Amino acid sequence: MGFCIYNNIAVAAAAALAHGLARVAIVDYDVHHGNGTQDIFYDTPGVLFVSSHQYPFYPGTGAATETGAGAGAGFTVNVPMEAGATDADYAQVFERAVVPVLEQFKPELVLVSAGFDAHEQDPLAQMRLTAGGFATITALLCAAADRLCAGRLVLVSEGGYALPALRMSLDAALSALSEAWDASAFELRAPTGRGDRALSAVAAAQSGRWHGL
Repeated sequence: MGFCIYNNIAVAAAAALAHGLARVAIVDYDVHHGNGTQDIFYDTPGVLFVSSHQYPFYPGTGAATETGAGAGAGFTVNVPMEAGATDADYAQVFERAVVPVLEQFKPELVLVSAGFDAHEQDPLAQMRLTAGGFATITALLCAAADRLCAGRLVLVSEGGYALPALRMSLDAALSALSEAWDASAFELRAPTGRGDRALSAVAAAQSGRWHGL
């Protein structure tokens, strides 16, 4: 719907399934809901799609109640975040929802739609993430992939419309993948309660499938 022509993450997931993998996870932390990825795999149990995004916001999809259909019911996990969410809000939902769902799904491969347009300087959205916030959630995904699928983690760069912020965020995310990762190098924005409300929405929609939400 205007931001992508080819869905690289979806092509990668479909190729992985075609080459014999049974469980592929896609985590999308771009500020816009990954509506195309959701639609492609909405009834596919072999692909877990988890999206954290500003909501309500363009493209208008991504409510927590959108959870998949048919055999894919429950395998779409939307984490709608209110405008103004901070580093700590995002870290909270990744620690208490995204990672626990990944651990139960047990992916053989984790693909990440790594959009950096939730940065506080980005002109298209109203989130308050810093480069440190992106590093933190990337590090959580990296650690989960190390535990669950021998570190098979792929990041694909997506949104980001303030070039200095995009550079800082991409550098920070890459640092989180290295052995030299040092969380103390970043000062994170404090929680605002938006993470708690997002977790409540996810729990109400998904607690029947994913334990501990």
